[in-house]
Amino acid sequence: MHPMLNIAVKAARKAGSVINRASMDVDRVQVSRKQHNDFVTEVDRAAEAAIIEIIRTAYPDHAILAEETGPSWGEGEPTSEYVWMIDPLDGTTNFIHGFPQYAVSIAQLHKGVPAQAVIYDPSRDELFTASKGAGAFLNNRRIRVSRRDKLADCLIGTGFPYRDMEGLDQYMELFALMTQSCAGLRRPGSAALDLAYVACGRTDGFFEQGLHPWDMAAGMLLVTEAGGLVGNYSGEARQLEQGEVLAGTPKAFAQMVRLLSPFSVDNAKPAR
Repeated sequence: MHPMLNIAVKAARKAGSVINRASMDVDRVQVSRKQHNDFVTEVDRAAEAAIIEIIRTAYPDHAILAEETGPSWGEGEPTSEYVWMIDPLDGTTNFIHGFPQYAVSIAQLHKGVPAQAVIYDPSRDELFTASKGAGAFLNNRRIRVSRRDKLADCLIGTGFPYRDMEGLDQYMELFALMTQSCAGLRRPGSAALDLAYVACGRTDGFFEQGLHPWDMAAGMLLVTEAGGLVGNYSGEARQLEQGEVLAGTPKAFAQMVRLLSPFSVDNAKPAR
């Protein structure tokens, strides 16, 4: 295992133990609202602090971009070649309700490209890992995207807009189109896990808009290392900066691009 991936795994497991302890008595967890339907808990903050401490100790000069604390630079300059993107608890709303679909997501980018990825589901003790060029794994067993090639047979994951309701009407149009085109649409509520599920073949594709880089950086590498494709709705590699992501098996990806590209920010329709 790559030494940087090893550190990411150690950090994810530490955060997972913080989350699991808190999940025993979830009604006692203090919750605050960042904005509409966007929650943060003391658990997010404690898990993030545990992750940052482990990364900082191992790599004091690397840059960190974390959901709750924002960007921070180590002893190096903000030009650090290495940036860690951290989502300490992806699926906070699920966690608050005791709905067991949430994960820790840690990605390490080298010169802007994801190089190491860990997504850890603490309630199922499932550890998804990938290193660029070395494949993707679930609990140390190699994973691949599914072999399904017809969208009509595919199970597709998605996420509804929940912070910014502006795009809801357009999204419902897209939701209807996709529902008619695939075998089933699922909305489990953690983009990081949704991407991990594409990587291991539990779903055949995933799409969502309005995401942050730390929601998808680790999942992107998992999918590509598992033989899948990732891009924006137009199929272009601009998902990290646009927050619009589409992932899937190569065949499903191509068929989804045909349906989704008119809804891409690349081809945004003027407001009606």
